[in-house]
Amino acid sequence: MASAPRYVSNPQLRTIKPHYPGNKMIGREYCNGEELYEPTFGTVLKWQLSENPQKQEKKADTWVPEVVDCTPFLQSREDGLVWLGHASFLLRVGGKLLAFDPLLFSSLGLRRRHALPCRPEDLSGLDYLLLSHGHRDHLDEKSVRLLARQNPGLQVLTSLSMTPLLRGMAPGLPVQEAGWWQQYDLGPEAPFELFYLPASHWHRRGLADLNRVLWGSFLLRLPDGLTLYFAGDTSLASHFEEIEKQFGPLDIVLMPIGAYKPAYMMQLSHVNPHEAAKAANLLRAGHVVPMHYGTFDLSDEPASEPLRELQQVAHGGMLRGELHVPAVGEVLRWQDWE
Repeated sequence: MASAPRYVSNPQLRTIKPHYPGNKMIGREYCNGEELYEPTFGTVLKWQLSENPQKQEKKADTWVPEVVDCTPFLQSREDGLVWLGHASFLLRVGGKLLAFDPLLFSSLGLRRRHALPCRPEDLSGLDYLLLSHGHRDHLDEKSVRLLARQNPGLQVLTSLSMTPLLRGMAPGLPVQEAGWWQQYDLGPEAPFELFYLPASHWHRRGLADLNRVLWGSFLLRLPDGLTLYFAGDTSLASHFEEIEKQFGPLDIVLMPIGAYKPAYMMQLSHVNPHEAAKAANLLRAGHVVPMHYGTFDLSDEPASEPLRELQQVAHGGMLRGELHVPAVGEVLRWQDWE
């Protein structure tokens, strides 16, 4: 007999969307909105046994992002945004330093194609660690352990049911979990508001934990109204329109663009560059910073294709916002953007 659905949230946090009942669960699995999404190993097997039509092109494509040293930014107190590669960012705003989905090392199946723009041991002074979901290319145990050790005041802001997973990595790390459309409690002195919002994705780290941890995205809002949105991992779905309806046009959007081929495996997990542009347009983004490309080999498209295709979209006038393509480690001074 199928389990009756239930709706969950963190009762200690404010839910900002009117009449939102919480995240739907069936049994022990979080739904992707209202429906369960359960990727199958059969699809993975089909992928492994199929020939990539771009195999030779991919092999010949040795492009990697440029890397510049961001150590001076770490040693400063200036506000700015720094891409560390893949979906990892540093953001300093109002004197607070945040890290998004930090993946600082290579691991089994995840070999970095370029260097980190700083030494991992220089990542100190962090106030908040934002973890969008539990996939290994976003939640890395070695990175979490290191950052917890080097930042005694660090607080994790993440999704429902993430705490047990983190307890096995850094037992004393303070964790605040949120469901979709909930606002984190950062205290009265925080220089910004932070919200956990939807994404169209799923969770799995092992054989028996499918969808046991929620996934999502983050939106940060400053007192002057400026918004910065981190889309996490997501496919193209209705949540982009819902977010725009709730918050209005967004100022800065960090949008994934890679790991989209083959489509039969990736289309319900990730956006391709054209879908990324459409999502940014639905959010009415003023500025777009691409991510989730160039650092790891996760899929069948050649390394340079995601950025090349997004740039073609932008040059063709089909991207509403201004496209910013930073080097890894380059400081984006978002506060100076118009």
